[in-house]
Amino acid sequence: MAPSVSLEVGSDGVAIITLFNPPVNALAIPVLAGIKEKHDEATRRDDVKAIVFTGHGGKFSGGFDISYLRQLQKTEDTSQLGRISVELMTHTIEGTLPQELHLVSVSTFSLTRFYDRQKCGQDLEYFFRCLSRGTQLRVTSVLDSSTRDLCHVEGRKPSVAAIDGLALGGGLELAMACNARISTPKAQLGLPELQLGIIPGFGGTQRLPRLVGLSKAIEMMLLSKPISAQEGNDLGLVDVLVPPSELLAAARKMALDIAEHRRPWMYSLRRTDKIEGLAEAREIIKFARAQAKKTAPNLRHPQQCLDSIEEGVVAGGYAGTLKEEKEFRAAVFSDASKGLINVFFAQRNTTKVRGVTDLGLKPRPLKRAAVIGGGLMGSGIATALILSNIPVLLKEVNEKFLEGGLGRIRSNLQSRVKKGQMTEEKMAKTLALVKGVLDYNDFKNVDVVIEAVIENIGLKQQIFADLEKACSPTCVLSTNTSTIDLNLVGEKTKSQDRLIGAHFFSPAHIMPLLEIVRTDKTSPQVIVDLINLGKVIKKTPVVVGNCTGFAVNRVFFPYNMAAPLLVDLGVDLYRIDGVVKGFGMPMGPFALADLVGFGVAVAVGQQNLNAYPDRSYKSMLIPNLMKDGRLGQATKKGIYVYDERRRAKPDPSVLKIVEKTRQEAGRLPGGKPITISDQEIVEMLFFPVVNECARVLEEGICSQASDLDIATVMGMGFPPYRGGVVHWADSVGIKYIVSKLQKWTELYGDFFKPCSFLVERAASGASLSDPVAPKGQSRL
Repeated sequence: MAPSVSLEVGSDGVAIITLFNPPVNALAIPVLAGIKEKHDEATRRDDVKAIVFTGHGGKFSGGFDISYLRQLQKTEDTSQLGRISVELMTHTIEGTLPQELHLVSVSTFSLTRFYDRQKCGQDLEYFFRCLSRGTQLRVTSVLDSSTRDLCHVEGRKPSVAAIDGLALGGGLELAMACNARISTPKAQLGLPELQLGIIPGFGGTQRLPRLVGLSKAIEMMLLSKPISAQEGNDLGLVDVLVPPSELLAAARKMALDIAEHRRPWMYSLRRTDKIEGLAEAREIIKFARAQAKKTAPNLRHPQQCLDSIEEGVVAGGYAGTLKEEKEFRAAVFSDASKGLINVFFAQRNTTKVRGVTDLGLKPRPLKRAAVIGGGLMGSGIATALILSNIPVLLKEVNEKFLEGGLGRIRSNLQSRVKKGQMTEEKMAKTLALVKGVLDYNDFKNVDVVIEAVIENIGLKQQIFADLEKACSPTCVLSTNTSTIDLNLVGEKTKSQDRLIGAHFFSPAHIMPLLEIVRTDKTSPQVIVDLINLGKVIKKTPVVVGNCTGFAVNRVFFPYNMAAPLLVDLGVDLYRIDGVVKGFGMPMGPFALADLVGFGVAVAVGQQNLNAYPDRSYKSMLIPNLMKDGRLGQATKKGIYVYDERRRAKPDPSVLKIVEKTRQEAGRLPGGKPITISDQEIVEMLFFPVVNECARVLEEGICSQASDLDIATVMGMGFPPYRGGVVHWADSVGIKYIVSKLQKWTELYGDFFKPCSFLVERAASGASLSDPVAPKGQSRL
């Protein structure tokens, strides 16, 4: 059904306006238009005394329709935004009078005859402020001060928000524009807009500080941190809590109490009692600015949010809404918002796999799991499973290794207890879901097995041959390998239709991505089963084809080779790390090499060199560092040196090894280091990644570009506000990228040579994210 808004008037004179836009009653444009239409109707009707807003299906509203924002970004038509904050939320629903209305004048004398300043408080002060500026207001009735209400603007009727389930983003802003809020205790309330690169745009930057206080409001907005209605009640955001069964009845009564002056008629935008004095408020905002700059130095929208808040503190709530409106419009069309909204939709699109999820298959519940191998990865996977209430058999080869694996799981849970994410009681119950075993005797009852042993082909082949005998014929057989061809892993099994890759990223219980790797023989049912398991354990599943490195590790191998190539060309390695962090990556390529360890870095590098020799670069930098006794962060000595708290600092003695490596490589042009800008460093590191993404898309390893975007963000830490590698490449320009790669190929060799697919895209003017026309058999 199409989005809609209904109006129903009861015998008590209360109009119930219900939002209907499943699943979360998003405020699509038709819904917003419906709200205005039904509110105007209720205001005109003589049989309506008060209004209650509610949402269909146990949810108030999840906020503004994000697909509409994406559409706006593509058309760049700012006129489509309208003036929702001012005209709908402020003028229509809340009834706050703007200064620019040309209405009947009311004299200061006539107001003071009826009101005592101290009794009337904020409303009277608001009117005097308006009048002192020459504002003209329409007043239809002036009431006794005991009503605690200044006046009725013509036709105004009080409104109450009846909140159940959630009120997020624009949904909460709608609720705050009402004159009161009543909620069920477990409802979630918040303004998470900053996660999308925008700011609250329906008055949230003004009303939330006035209802919960400046510090709490800033925390909720800048961290996109929702709160429960119970906490909202404690803070003053929610006026009354009631059980779900009593919500509408209580909301009706509250609305009538306001209309008949038994309860204050409150205007959130006019309140000042929760706002600190100007000097203190500015200090709070100044501190928030510094924190935002420290944690998100490349992002403008947190500062735009604070700009709007500050305008409201200094010049008043109405002025703040006008500032918010301006900053919201600017943020919507920013590169950061385009990138973050792309990631938002990419994450929700990963479960759509052509030829798999469109077959009408229903996932089988995988209720019991087994993990083979209790190392860091295996214990992390087991932790992820039991945190989602899935019992796990953890198998190891001996008691010592088994105890080590169980101990790591226990440590993972204890870390959550220390952070306040879990109670001791809950930890004990969760830990009880793990059973350690040394054989396959109990495997006949498990629904899925995840193998996570060392990268040894012979060992893995034997394990899967044993699993085929020990497990039921319907058990899903998966491997966590990140490097070995799945066809080799399953070579000795007959059940290759249920063999699949389940590639977690370390630490497995924390990292959000699950790379699901299929072979030509993997059953669509098994893929659907594993996609569902990924969702159950709160991972984002991305289905990819079978090749060395799969998707994430494959597209990033050129990045890990480009960094030492730049060093061999004369660029300072510590500068490279600094530039990459400035670009938005969590760490630079050399800090990452220290973290994973040089042994792993060399082994993975050799595998990629063997698989993709035509576009690989082999530097001797890491091998030379290993000869000097450096192995990475684990030994406190790698490219950086580390103290007891693992804090890194550059090691000047590394530069001698760097110079030796450069001399061995013999790549310095004319014997001198190249001169290069920070932008060129970023481009020389990431344009080869774009080049490999093009190959992955052409080969069908990923069926859609958005999968690569979310995989590079979640798997390798590519800055989410840049939208993922493919989105970023399109924003930079494919023609520009190809021209740079061609130039570097002439200067530095075939490592940079653009693939034919990327060259074709540049020549045709197509984006890299445009769908790939099928060419024979896809690898997916």
